[in-house]
Amino acid sequence: MEIGVSVWGLIAATLSALILGFVLIVVNGRRCRKRAVGFFHPFTNDGGGGERVLWCAVKAIQELSPDLDCVVYTGDHDASPESLTARAVDRFGVNLLYPPKVVHLCKRKWIEETTYPRFTMICQSLGSVYLSWEALCKFTPVYYFDTSGYAFTYPVARIFGCKVFCYTHYPTISLDMLSRVHARSSMYNNDALVAKSTLLSRCKIIYYTIFSWLYGIVGSCAHLAMVNSSWTKSHIEKLWGIPDRTKRVYPPCDTSGLQVLPLERSALPAKIVSVAQFRPEKAHKLQLEAFSAAIKKLDRDSPRPKLQFVGSCRNEADERRLQNLKDQAIELRVEEDVEFHKNVKYRDLVRLLGGAIVGIHSMIDEHFGICVVEYMAAGAIPIAHNSAGPMMDIVLAEDGKQTGFLAQSVQEYADAILKIIRMSETERLEMAMAARRRASRFSEQRFYEDFKAAVQPILCHT
Repeated sequence: MEIGVSVWGLIAATLSALILGFVLIVVNGRRCRKRAVGFFHPFTNDGGGGERVLWCAVKAIQELSPDLDCVVYTGDHDASPESLTARAVDRFGVNLLYPPKVVHLCKRKWIEETTYPRFTMICQSLGSVYLSWEALCKFTPVYYFDTSGYAFTYPVARIFGCKVFCYTHYPTISLDMLSRVHARSSMYNNDALVAKSTLLSRCKIIYYTIFSWLYGIVGSCAHLAMVNSSWTKSHIEKLWGIPDRTKRVYPPCDTSGLQVLPLERSALPAKIVSVAQFRPEKAHKLQLEAFSAAIKKLDRDSPRPKLQFVGSCRNEADERRLQNLKDQAIELRVEEDVEFHKNVKYRDLVRLLGGAIVGIHSMIDEHFGICVVEYMAAGAIPIAHNSAGPMMDIVLAEDGKQTGFLAQSVQEYADAILKIIRMSETERLEMAMAARRRASRFSEQRFYEDFKAAVQPILCHT
């Protein structure tokens, strides 16, 4: 009996010590808050639109409040203030006013998808809580800014006394995801085994429903939620329930640098460019199949177009996807007509965009689609998926003139490719000019203006 009492006493003492330690850490963190903006962006080498937003957001804060330090939380251990500043210029053409400070995170594996083969979404979200705890213990800013979509970190930041900002590229879970599970549609985020099983589908619906409820609670902790498109704004308002604190701020697209490129494309063969990270949701396979289908419909004496894949690889899984694409090109017998450009620098991206007459993008429910805007600004006529951001915000008529094509199936993409290739030069230039005018609505300057207007009221009253 005495042994049992002593064991329970030990457990109670241990729990008390842990709670006391937690309280002391939080209290100390609140007292030691620095006059700074901490940007939570664990993957600073992702090379996508999210990273562009990070560097443009850092620059905007530097311009708006020069007295505030900008600190980047990163899991890339080779990152330094100088290397990140150089990367912002080399990859995105963003010139920071001064190098940001860097806080290295050691626990990033807890948010990596490879760590969780099952229940990835909830496990990554809980892992982000642990990672943000490490981040805020190492450095506690007055303003916590999430630019990577880790909403479960917001309550942690609130506990540390931070004002919470976020820029949300897409909701971690959306009502569309729930409807697809209901419909038992097989996709990259709904395994075919689950889609075929009534029991597994019902279990997943329960899982998604509970997760969406939790996601709504943590998301509502944001003092300011900036979103990148009409589609994202609609979902976030429904899930988080803070419409008065939700602002649509279109992401920064390099329209000014690309709009100086000549619209004429005299070189043959015709070039089709695809700019996207080598991730499963980007649906590169569909593009390759559509390209192959289009080539089969060309006249024998017509010059064969060239498809140029341009993207970055975050990890070994992305590298495997890239290799699978190369293998598929061989299977489709188009390997001589397809190029792969991995982790290119900004100047090389501009060169590739400047030589293309078509820009292709095939992600379903692409929350916005920065690369689609870049196609339009560069003079490449876009073919994008008929959903979400491209459909609602981007590939719309400008001054009554068509600016591009929307498609869904392999055949629709192939038909759109053929239409553009077979256009007369006059017809192509007319559409390219309308697309370029449309792209100016999403300029980097527009981002800076809207971003500053959104954050200034909170920065100035804190």
